[in-house]
Amino acid sequence: MSAVMKTAPGEAGVGLGETDVPEPQAGFARIRVIATGVCGTDLHIARDEYGYEAPVVMGHEILGEVDAIGDAADEHWVSQRVATETYFSTCGRCAPCRDGRINLCPNRRSIGSFENGGFAPYVCVPVANLHAVPSADKGQDAGIGAVLAEPLACVAHCLCDPSVISPGDDVLVVGPGAMGQLSAQVARAQGGVVTLAGLPKDAERLRVARELGFSTTTEAPDAESFDVVLEASGSAPGAALAFSAVRRAGRYVQVGIFGRDVPLPFDAVLYKEITVTSGFASTPASWRRAMTLIEGGLVALDPLVTERVRIAEWQRAFENIREGRGIKTVIVPD
Repeated sequence: MSAVMKTAPGEAGVGLGETDVPEPQAGFARIRVIATGVCGTDLHIARDEYGYEAPVVMGHEILGEVDAIGDAADEHWVSQRVATETYFSTCGRCAPCRDGRINLCPNRRSIGSFENGGFAPYVCVPVANLHAVPSADKGQDAGIGAVLAEPLACVAHCLCDPSVISPGDDVLVVGPGAMGQLSAQVARAQGGVVTLAGLPKDAERLRVARELGFSTTTEAPDAESFDVVLEASGSAPGAALAFSAVRRAGRYVQVGIFGRDVPLPFDAVLYKEITVTSGFASTPASWRRAMTLIEGGLVALDPLVTERVRIAEWQRAFENIREGRGIKTVIVPD
C-alpha cells in the first residue's frame, strides 16, 4: 500500500513509499483509515525536531473503522468506527509507567513516529487504544471531525486534570490553529469567557472561531488583562504576548510545541507569581474527557476540518501547515 513515510533525516526524507498491509497480532486491531489529521508534530518530525525512528509511516490523528482483529475475544470491535490513542507500547517498568503516567514513559513508542501510523490505508494499533465514536449516518463524510479526537484528548490533558479554568475566568487563547480552536472550546466548556487571538493573516481561521461563538482579536491585548492564557501557537512571540497578557497570580498553560529552544520573558513568572503548567500528549483519563465532550455536543469538530487531500497529494497538506492555511487538513486514502 502507498503511504507517507519518513525514511531519512530532514524534510527531504519524507515522501511516498510502499509498505505491506499490516496483519494484526493478538491484542491488536487493524484499522481501515477514513482520515488522518496532519499535525504540527508531523512537521516537527519532518524537520527532525521531534523524535522518530526511520523508516516509519507518519500520522497519528486517526479516524477509521476496525476491519480485522488478532484475537477472537476482540471480535466486537470489528466494523466499529474508532479513534485511537497514539501509544503502541510503553515499558511498564519506569517510574512514570508505575505511576500511571504512561505519556511520560521515556521508552514510549508511538504511532507515526516510532511505529507505523495513519498516512496509509491501514494501520495496526493495540485494541486497548481504541475509542468508539458515533457512527456516520449520512455517508462517509459525516462526522469527519472525529479525526480531531486525539488532539482534543491532548488539550483535555492540558486543561482538565486538574482543571485550570474556573467559571467566569477571562481566558485568552493565543493561536487560532487546530489546537487553539480546541483549547478555546474546552475552556468554554469549563466556564471560561474566551477570546481567541491571531495575526491578520489568520483572518479565515478567526472567522471560523467567530462562527463558533468566540470573540477574536488580531491586536495585542492589554497587559495583565486575562486570568488564564493558553499558548497554542508554538511561537516565541505568541508566548511573549501570553506572558504579558496574564494577570498577576494568573495561569499560563503551554499547549503548543515550539520544536526548538526559544527565548521567553520568564521573569514574569516571578514578578507576577504566574502558575505555569502544560501537558504532554494524552492519557487514558484525558481520552475519557475528550470522548465525553464529543458525545455531549460540547465541542464542534466538523467545522475545523477545512481541507481533505489524498495520500498522493500529501505535500499540499504539509504546505498548509507551514503556511498556516486552514485549520485542520486531513489526509484520506487513495
